[in-house]
Amino acid sequence: MAVIIGCSALPIIAQNQLHSSYFTEGSSYRHQLNPAFAPNRGYFSMPFLGNLNFGMQSTIGLSNFIYKTENGGLTTFMNSNISAQEFLGGLKERNRINMNFDMNILSFGFRGFGGYNTFTVNLRNNIRMNLPKDMFAFMKEGMSSERTVYELDNMGMNMSSFAEVGLGHTHRINDNWVVGGKLKVLLGLAQVDMKIDHMKMTLSENEWAIEGAGEMNIAVNDLDIPTKAETGEEINNNEIAWDEIEMNSFGLGGIGATLDLGVTWKVIEDLEVSAAILDLGFIKWKNNTTGRMGMEPWSFKGFNDIAINPDENSSNQNDIEDQLEDMGDDLEECINFGKVGETGTRSTMLGATLNLGAQYTLPMYKGLRFGFLSSTYINGAYSWSEGRFSANIVPCKWFDASVNYSISSFGSSLGWLISLHPKGFGLYIGSDYQFFKVTPQFVPVNHVNANINLGITFPLGKYKKI
Repeated sequence: MAVIIGCSALPIIAQNQLHSSYFTEGSSYRHQLNPAFAPNRGYFSMPFLGNLNFGMQSTIGLSNFIYKTENGGLTTFMNSNISAQEFLGGLKERNRINMNFDMNILSFGFRGFGGYNTFTVNLRNNIRMNLPKDMFAFMKEGMSSERTVYELDNMGMNMSSFAEVGLGHTHRINDNWVVGGKLKVLLGLAQVDMKIDHMKMTLSENEWAIEGAGEMNIAVNDLDIPTKAETGEEINNNEIAWDEIEMNSFGLGGIGATLDLGVTWKVIEDLEVSAAILDLGFIKWKNNTTGRMGMEPWSFKGFNDIAINPDENSSNQNDIEDQLEDMGDDLEECINFGKVGETGTRSTMLGATLNLGAQYTLPMYKGLRFGFLSSTYINGAYSWSEGRFSANIVPCKWFDASVNYSISSFGSSLGWLISLHPKGFGLYIGSDYQFFKVTPQFVPVNHVNANINLGITFPLGKYKKI
């Protein structure tokens, strides 16, 4: 639970590239949104600072879980002074959190071989969560309501960390058609996938019986995941001993490959449409450990010492960090995964992204362009979609700007981009999502839909389209 709430409070979006840059021709990294896009000049990036993306999308936020007390302190939703109706009324039936941190380590592009070529080395980290409302209802209400049975379906968490080395080529067929492709070799670092298909919780006066069906896979190089029997904590118990997990060394955990494909078509003089499918591929992981939920029902004695009622005259108050830690400990006890067999190999598909775009250039002023981008991320329960309308201005060759508005599975938001790329130096900064209300620690209060993307490049050569 501490992880879930902590993630909802982080100012870090499961979207690896800046969608606000899709229609800005001065952006050196548009080829990562559609490999049929080619920069007007060659370039190379500043190592490690060429393209940084931090972000988070969610349907919940800090204000859903943390509340102010009358004496100015903070408490969690478990406080009995916070009604179940107030807390649960702010949640959706399916609550989702996506996070990412992506870094371009090295990138360059150049004309040649009849088109435009790119080489990139990126580090990508993604976390996705799917949390049913009933999970929070169970934690909040427990035995305090008439309801004695809770059923949780399709709850899960997926985390992946990998490096990618990509080689792309963009080629013009004729005046109207441009195609592009990119092959990427993937070097897996870590992967965790937890999926609970069904969990039933039956509450009695003294003990809560739980039964469920779910599976968890953890793939990390040289990671030791012992059971409680192996640690001597409990005899003949194959339940994973979370506190005893150790990483002996850090290294390559898997290898794979993906393919990006893209196309653009100039329908008429001032109208261009485009399409791209990204990340068609997989990673084969070694040293994968599988855990499954107990085949037999198990017991849980409930969330203890969390529903704190602050007393201004009390000197022994359980602060917010202690409350979150207690919830994390209790949730770990509540969810039971038993280790299955020895470690082995496992292959996982990457979630694919489909981008469809259309751009219209104003005939009376070619520097003003309007665009619409539809993006769909395809990955089972973690899928999402977005539509983005944008106005883009190019007053001169070395300056681009965009302002846009999106509607997505996570809500709506404003986006923007400023790109400066005079001779020999390029700097851009932009964001697809904004937040306007923060805590004194600059943590977003409401739905955490926010990201920042920035980078430094060094353009080379003269302006020339392929």
